[in-house]
Amino acid sequence: MIEQDERSLTAGKSALVLFSGGQDSTVCLAWALERFESVETIGFDYRQRHRIELECRIKVRSEIAAAFPDWAGKLGEDHLLDLGVLGEVSDTALTREQAIVQKESGLPSTFVPGRNLIFLSLAAAVAYRRGAGRLVAGMCETDFSGYPDCRRDTIDATQQALSLGLDTAMQIDTPLMYVDKAQTWAMADELGGERLAEIIREHTHTCYLGERDTMHEWGLGCGACPACELRAAGWRRYREGSAGA
Repeated sequence: MIEQDERSLTAGKSALVLFSGGQDSTVCLAWALERFESVETIGFDYRQRHRIELECRIKVRSEIAAAFPDWAGKLGEDHLLDLGVLGEVSDTALTREQAIVQKESGLPSTFVPGRNLIFLSLAAAVAYRRGAGRLVAGMCETDFSGYPDCRRDTIDATQQALSLGLDTAMQIDTPLMYVDKAQTWAMADELGGERLAEIIREHTHTCYLGERDTMHEWGLGCGACPACELRAAGWRRYREGSAGA
């Protein structure tokens, strides 16, 4: 892993969070606001099937700012990049009206090749311009669908390439890398208590199909897609653990 050095003077003070408006990235945003003096967010419009998440991003940011005044003072600019080209080159269940299935490769049809690599590269370019030496992202290899660009070794390799290519240390923090969804709910509770958990339940978006018509105990969504099922299972384990504590 690339260590911070004297060329990245603001590395410990400011961070840019890859913020989709979902559960994981919201927890990562709270994690960053608890640790850094200045935190900005970045999102990507790649013509995803669940583009409703782009609207949720704004609502989640405003709810966090209203509920946590100390964090509000640290929360800086939001950046939204148009990555329509990614939607054009991708033939996946997240960028096309396709069924979500397991492919012969062993990966689900929701895998968007190159997505996280592109996200991190562009986020690093914005962070470089904004004087931030840290990227914070919600990649996880515990509860995930086998996406190769969510693994820590991929993140480490990307971190090294970005640091070399930018000629400055660029650290990628992945607070959720080794925790499951139940632990992610617990982390939200530790960071912001019941209020943050409620913001996540009511305002974040996870559903791959982009549905927000039905409120479940864990939040809004279709309740049947892999993303909803994973979030629901994590919620149940978290609540069971809380009840037994």
